[in-house]
Amino acid sequence: MEILEMLSKKIDKKDIFLNEDMSKHTTFKTGGKADIFVKVDSIENLKYVLQISKENNIPLFILGNGSNILVTDKGIRGIVCQIDIKKFEIEEKNKYIFVTCGSGEKNGGLAQKLLQEEIEGFEFASGIPGTIGGAVKMNAGAFGKEMKDIVYSTKYMDYEGNIHEIDLAGHKFEYRKSIFDSKKYIILETTLKLKKGNKTEIENKMKEFLKQRKEKQPYDKHSAGSTFKRGKDFITAKLIDECGLRGKQIGGAKVSEKHAGFIVNEGNATSQNILDLIKFVQEEVYRQTGKNIELEIEVVGEE
Repeated sequence: MEILEMLSKKIDKKDIFLNEDMSKHTTFKTGGKADIFVKVDSIENLKYVLQISKENNIPLFILGNGSNILVTDKGIRGIVCQIDIKKFEIEEKNKYIFVTCGSGEKNGGLAQKLLQEEIEGFEFASGIPGTIGGAVKMNAGAFGKEMKDIVYSTKYMDYEGNIHEIDLAGHKFEYRKSIFDSKKYIILETTLKLKKGNKTEIENKMKEFLKQRKEKQPYDKHSAGSTFKRGKDFITAKLIDECGLRGKQIGGAKVSEKHAGFIVNEGNATSQNILDLIKFVQEEVYRQTGKNIELEIEVVGEE
């Protein structure tokens, strides 16, 4: 309650929650409670949360849209801070369109804004769940393109409250990785380098990508997107399928019958069900093939 009072000095009480159920804030729709859950929509408020966390030695977890994480059933101790910073600015220069967007902008919403402005290049990410901040952090990709192909620069805050800016090279992008995976940095905004396009062509491409997603992925089930990373010399979903694991179920968690690279919540799964199924799939694939398959999602919270 003391921390709640501190936070409410600068942050609206409607944006602060005690013992908040994390299943409300993750696309898996599972997970225990966060001691304190706070939404921040400004750099000033984010700095304040960092200050309170540091001065009171309270653990802090930064959350985007909860679309690439699995929160354990025991929940998250300390403060969960959801970044909801919005921004959308366009600058045209040297035949390119530079679009600066707040890290809290949702990918789907951003794609629609770009469509209206007839700006192309972001279509591949239009169906990726989550925010632009999360997409940059994990170098999200689809249909042969990744964020590294369109990111120009990013502003971020360190845990001391200092703001920095990096160019494309500074992101150290790799497959589903960036500098933000290994460093305690909080993405504030990203500038994308895009081009002017034809509205009809952009819209048709987005519709086609959505159609392919619905046909090939369990779009109608709760999941965190692709559960496992692509292998260096194998297609993980194909390997899982060949091991006879498509449709394998533990409790309410199931290997998707539509796409074996996804684990889905059939409606009553616990996070432990999902973790047990992940472990089973990894061990069985290794037993049958000798291949290690790695998680693409992040597991957070008390074990």
